[in-house]
Amino acid sequence: MRIEWLLALRFLKEGRAQTLFMLGGVMMGVGVIVFLTSLITGLQRSIIEKTLGTQAHLVMRSPDDEARRIIKPTSELAVSAIVEQRAQRLCSILQWQQIMRDLELRPEVTAVSPLVAGSSFAMRGSATKSVALMGIEPEKYTRIVPMPSFIKEGEFRITANDAAIGTDLARDLGATIGDKIRLQTADGRSDTITVAGIFDVGIRDLNRRWVFITLRSAQNLLDLVGGVSSIDVTVRDLFKAEIISEQLASQTGLTAESWMKTNAQLMVGLRSQSASSYLIQFFVIISVAFGIASVLVVSVIQKSREVGILRAMGCSRRRILRIFLLQGGMVGLIGSLFGGGLGALLVTFFASTAKNPDGTPIFPVVLEPSMFLIAAGVATITGILAAAAPAARAAKLDPVVAIRNA
Repeated sequence: MRIEWLLALRFLKEGRAQTLFMLGGVMMGVGVIVFLTSLITGLQRSIIEKTLGTQAHLVMRSPDDEARRIIKPTSELAVSAIVEQRAQRLCSILQWQQIMRDLELRPEVTAVSPLVAGSSFAMRGSATKSVALMGIEPEKYTRIVPMPSFIKEGEFRITANDAAIGTDLARDLGATIGDKIRLQTADGRSDTITVAGIFDVGIRDLNRRWVFITLRSAQNLLDLVGGVSSIDVTVRDLFKAEIISEQLASQTGLTAESWMKTNAQLMVGLRSQSASSYLIQFFVIISVAFGIASVLVVSVIQKSREVGILRAMGCSRRRILRIFLLQGGMVGLIGSLFGGGLGALLVTFFASTAKNPDGTPIFPVVLEPSMFLIAAGVATITGILAAAAPAARAAKLDPVVAIRNA
């Protein structure tokens, strides 16, 4: 072991009270950082999971029809041009099968599902409700939205005759498992389905409107035979969805909308949470750095005689500098190890006490190895930087003056 390590450890052992004070400060600081990081990460993941639990990461559609210019005479000698928006109609994505095959080959895409969505009326007896038909291929759609996990009664079985509806729609229609419901569109097309499953996605509007039927049934009802109205896509990295959507839009000519754009206010809230967390962590690090620096300054003053003797024995200024930098680094590293454990205990205790009325935790406990490694690295670097000023002061001590004034 080099002489710098031996002397750094000896100085730390001699000033036990000061060393414990510095370790305690680092431990508390790292504990707060780990606690905040775990708390904010858990809350954000929970919010994102609940938000994306009922929607795809990005949705691709055909572009809207362009507005047309209509020329109308305003007098015998003049005419005017009026820009009139075309009536938007349900239209299919051209060559959607090929687009889906291309999407499935992309490494950043994890799942792709075709969808035919449109409005209709659900009727049972004298009850009539406006609903949104969701024509899907169940084996593909459930990779986008885990609908079987939302089922409260029956099962998520989508066939030519079987369908799934929401809890609120079932209550409005007075329907239960096995009951028949008639679906009719505005242009008179109709079909009869059997309720095979009743789901609850946690959003009342969706529970009241969504009716899941087969892709072919929706194509027939909505006069979109052989076509699809949109393609749902999930990607590996949630926070790259907007970038990927822009790439897909430019490559395919379709309109691609990511969840980040659909939930713009949510993204603002998440960024505000992260910014607040980083700001608090920054001030915690500054406080820890000042604590280490102030204690090491006192240590340099107390150890001035020892430093003077070392300098008189031929110890270079650079070696003296390294001794005190090593003290700061060791305090940061050792304190971060204890601080990581403290932060883990705090977040686990908080998660066990903060629960929803149904007994489930308000946020999941997120304790990843990278979290502790980053905290340890930040604490070690902070300790070294905090020790820089005291170390420079110790290196500048004149050996004769230091021994005489000690």
